[in-house]
Amino acid sequence: MTATITAFENSPDRGRGLARDMQVRWAFEEVGQPYDVRLLSFTALKEPAHVALHPFGQIPTCEEDGLVLFESGAIILHIAERHPGLLPKEPNARARAISWMFAALNTIEPPITAREAAVLTEKDEPWYEARMPIVEARIRRRLEALSNQLGNADWLDGDFSAGDLLMISALRRLGRSSLLKEHSNLAAYVARGEARPAYQRAFEAQLEVFKAASKD
Repeated sequence: MTATITAFENSPDRGRGLARDMQVRWAFEEVGQPYDVRLLSFTALKEPAHVALHPFGQIPTCEEDGLVLFESGAIILHIAERHPGLLPKEPNARARAISWMFAALNTIEPPITAREAAVLTEKDEPWYEARMPIVEARIRRRLEALSNQLGNADWLDGDFSAGDLLMISALRRLGRSSLLKEHSNLAAYVARGEARPAYQRAFEAQLEVFKAASKD
């Protein structure tokens, strides 16, 4: 049975591949598995039918063979465990790749999303100018440690894995800021991820949704 994921019918990221369905699309493309997409309005996200799938009324969800999952990290781990291509076979290497998945979501991404929220919602607040250097210092500390770990390698631990997929997705959220450019190896790491054919297919698929919505 083909899995069905949910996504915004009109994403606020304007087709930049930052909405959480992008990561799940990329995972399915990496393992060569088809998937269907059910598009939802912001109103539909809070309706009982969707809240029954995702208790917090967000995207994405994934439905497959009677199983319903929410949270992109959990969905990607499920995909990686069911299909070869995103986790190593060797047990210790597999465990390390899963550790990098958690590091991406729990260590690298939170200060980045805190910066996003500040830029989007706090620019007019009196504390904004004083707070931003503190937020960006937290990001810099995380990026320095990540840069040291990556070194000159292509990927975090051997071959490309779900850990890299989620890490690159987190780093992409820095967008046009100069923070990522301070570490040339991390900028190159993100570029390698974006050059993968599976990433390109996923990006184009989500971009087409935005383009279609923009015509309405």
